[in-house]
Amino acid sequence: MRVLGVFVLALLVAPAMHFEKTTIADNLAGGYQVIPCDVNGDGRPDLIALASGMPDLLWFENPTWERHVLATNLPHMINAACWARIPRSLPTIAVAYEFATEPKDSLGIVSILTPDGDPRKPWKATEIDRLPTSHRLRWADIDGTGNKVLVDAPLAGQDAHGPDYRGHVPLVYYRPGQWKRQLIGDQEEGILHGIFVTDWEHNGRDAILIGSFLGIHLYRFGQDGKWSRTEIAAGGPLPWPKSGSSDVTVGRCGNQRFVAAIEPWHGNEVAVYRSDGASWQREVIDNTLLDAHTIQTADLDGDGCDEIVAGFRGKPYGVYMYALDGAKWNRQILDQGGVSAASCSIVDLDGRGQHSIACIGSATHNLVLFTPPGR
Repeated sequence: MRVLGVFVLALLVAPAMHFEKTTIADNLAGGYQVIPCDVNGDGRPDLIALASGMPDLLWFENPTWERHVLATNLPHMINAACWARIPRSLPTIAVAYEFATEPKDSLGIVSILTPDGDPRKPWKATEIDRLPTSHRLRWADIDGTGNKVLVDAPLAGQDAHGPDYRGHVPLVYYRPGQWKRQLIGDQEEGILHGIFVTDWEHNGRDAILIGSFLGIHLYRFGQDGKWSRTEIAAGGPLPWPKSGSSDVTVGRCGNQRFVAAIEPWHGNEVAVYRSDGASWQREVIDNTLLDAHTIQTADLDGDGCDEIVAGFRGKPYGVYMYALDGAKWNRQILDQGGVSAASCSIVDLDGRGQHSIACIGSATHNLVLFTPPGR
């Protein structure tokens, strides 16, 4: 019986997934964020590459990966977000720059980029706000109308300073056209690092999942026009300023939802939260990462259960993938030593239902693409 049990377990272990690695660029100083975005409106997602050490925002055109300058004179860039109201149309792109981790040193400029004729030529930047440490930008359909708002999540409160960053952080949004800052809430404290937009209740209305020193919280915009905040989990158990969560995402396995997180801030742990009635149970599935900074989920092998992709910037640098085998998460090394992953995105590059993984490296200055064999 013991041999049989081992045999059955072996059959349940998912085979390793294979990807081919392509380097798209290797001179992106301070590579920080990669964003799938159909920049030219041809129906194929291109890749925007944001590098904090460069004044130009770049994009690489699918499928040749020809390099273009999207916008110029954007010093100390930290985040961008892309949204097209109509498929195969030119998108609205927001960018945050003049960033510093100390609020007193950060202008936190937020601008909207608009094309001037040919989308392959540099776009015009129009400033809409200044909010110190503006750090994460995302588009969200908060009221189910199809008209998204721009969410801006600063890193810390205006009067905070390291290493504790004591103080409340204002989470805000802007409606296109008006571009007037509106408050979602200021209950988060310390560092607010993670933001993930998700249709949490499957009702066509996006909610916002936040990771901060206070843990993981869900913000929802009600039909009464007011925001609610719900605690999902307290995050890691270490004392402040190593408390709570950092980057967060949502995945599914069958009909069960889970939350995956990097913990603590710029931490070493990949944690998975699964719902158990009214509470969420925390499981650390890896604690060997160094300066982890990005986490994503997708069903990469088509088995109905999302895998987790996590990247880290500290040596030896790398991108790890985790697949659930029954009750256990098994780790596969996608890359080690090749990309100090500050950001990864999972994208279907040609509409065939095959997921590719794009990652940008900070210390390695590169943009790499992991694609299924033969794509």
